Amino acid sequence: MNPRHERRVGKHADSGHQLGVIGGLSALSLDALSSVAYGPEAMVLVLIGAGVGALRFTLPLTLVIIGMLGLLVLSYSQVIRAYPDGGGAYAVAKANLGRQPSLLAAAAVVVDYVLTVAVSLAAGAASLGSIFPSLAHHLLLVSLVGLVVLAAINMFGLAESARVLMFPTAVFIVSIFAVIIVGAVHFHPVSTLGKPLNFPAGTTAALGIVLILKAFASGCSAVTGVEAISNGTPAFRKPRVRNAQRTELALGALLGVMLLGLALLIHDHHVVPRSGVTILAQVSASALGSGWPFYVTNLSVALVLGLAANTSFGGLPVLMSLLAGDNRLPHVFALRAARPVYRTGITALAVGAGLLLVATRAQVNELIPLFTIGVFVGFTISQLGLVRHWHRSRPPRWGVRAVLNGAGATMTAIAVVVFLGSKFLEGAWVVVIAVPVLMYLFSHTETYYKRVAVELKLGRTPDPPQKHPSIVIVPIATVSVLTEKAMSAAFSLGDTVIAVAVAGDEQEADGIRHAWEQWKCSAPMEVVIDPHRSLVRTVLAYIESIGQTDSIVTVLIPEVIPSKRRHEILHNQRGRILEAVLKSRTDVIIATLPFRIHE
Repeated sequence: MNPRHERRVGKHADSGHQLGVIGGLSALSLDALSSVAYGPEAMVLVLIGAGVGALRFTLPLTLVIIGMLGLLVLSYSQVIRAYPDGGGAYAVAKANLGRQPSLLAAAAVVVDYVLTVAVSLAAGAASLGSIFPSLAHHLLLVSLVGLVVLAAINMFGLAESARVLMFPTAVFIVSIFAVIIVGAVHFHPVSTLGKPLNFPAGTTAALGIVLILKAFASGCSAVTGVEAISNGTPAFRKPRVRNAQRTELALGALLGVMLLGLALLIHDHHVVPRSGVTILAQVSASALGSGWPFYVTNLSVALVLGLAANTSFGGLPVLMSLLAGDNRLPHVFALRAARPVYRTGITALAVGAGLLLVATRAQVNELIPLFTIGVFVGFTISQLGLVRHWHRSRPPRWGVRAVLNGAGATMTAIAVVVFLGSKFLEGAWVVVIAVPVLMYLFSHTETYYKRVAVELKLGRTPDPPQKHPSIVIVPIATVSVLTEKAMSAAFSLGDTVIAVAVAGDEQEADGIRHAWEQWKCSAPMEVVIDPHRSLVRTVLAYIESIGQTDSIVTVLIPEVIPSKRRHEILHNQRGRILEAVLKSRTDVIIATLPFRIHE
């Protein structure tokens, strides 16, 4: 199964592949469609550095990006055909390119997921700040609150459905198209939005190939997410391939028209960056004015960005579970809680995104240089894997398909080089370090599990089990009901039961022995004198005194469990400390006997 959107895929697959084109757009295209909120702005912020006159390059660069979008859409239509059960970059690389490319794809996709959450939440906070100026000074707080809400919702396993997503998606699309159509024939001044910034009036000598490449690299963040539909093919109703391909083409058409329309409005309305307001908010205000349509548009943008961030909470934990299944992450990432969610993966995603938001103060323009590299590395590997797939399987017209995916791989590979060259010092170096570190982590974890498999002789039939004599050691403090229950349990566990107590001096030891004799317990009592009254040291010393025998040694630790968690601090934690030390320093069996205190 593919990494991204697998949780949502499973939900719909169970109901009989219920997604059509409209449902597919609602459920699987929000990553891509919502990128119009930050992609064009990221490009404009780079161009404005060379002066207001440099903004005339917004439209030509957007046309190049739209051309790239078209090629990507066609390429991923082929991914849908080749992998109707899901074709994430990791799955494609693992099947066609081998170990190292699959590790690279996994690392790139992990980075992509984390950055998707951070960028979407930061952009959503900026959109809210544009319509509610009081929030513009608290973007980090707004982003972190949104992150906590999303993480909490996903911890409880509340999965969104396509029907729920249809309405906000429709409002968002209609609003953006209303801005483009109305803005083409009508203009409202937007000088009241935000605060003006000082820029050179004309294009300066600084405008050159490097600046244009930087602007292109930033603008390419607008095409992220186009792979989501190919990853979610199993969610579509039959014929799955045809419906998924139609949805992919519809996504490409919608996103392309949005990008082109917004670029034309930015150019025609002479929109420049202003403090405290997004470019999209300015464009929507210039087209619709500052009344209720303006608020509806930007609220829908913020909502869709939040939903786009939520897709990562459905995708990354599933990818981590797949990596854990391949022994490339700790197996805890493959465990589900009482609710059917991967809570460890959700926690890791929330922590990673939170750290990024704090480090960048939730500024989208600081996150964008990190964003596109991981996405386009995944694009490149996926397309290269498809070229290998077509060459191996050789279906009808495989050559045309291989050329199409090869062109896509070449284009995205060049884009990666451009991103690295133009954005390296602006923050891309973080991704350059993070991806190899993740690859090393995956590889090292896999190597460790291989060593464990050798030690456990997995895959080989072990010798038949044998019965050994057993000794049960019960640490006690005083004779009580807890002692009675612990000794009763110990008699059921082993052949020989020995109680062990610690005393600070001989007088205290005599008192313990006397109480034991009065109780008339049939098990022997060993009292060890230790001036420090260390139960841990006493039990360890007694275990060592037994020496190497064929007996199985079990330490039964009675533990008081209060009815309220706040009362736990009122009980000593010697049992837990003893358990931790025994695990690290001995090979004995450790058992705990809970004794619950009732109100």
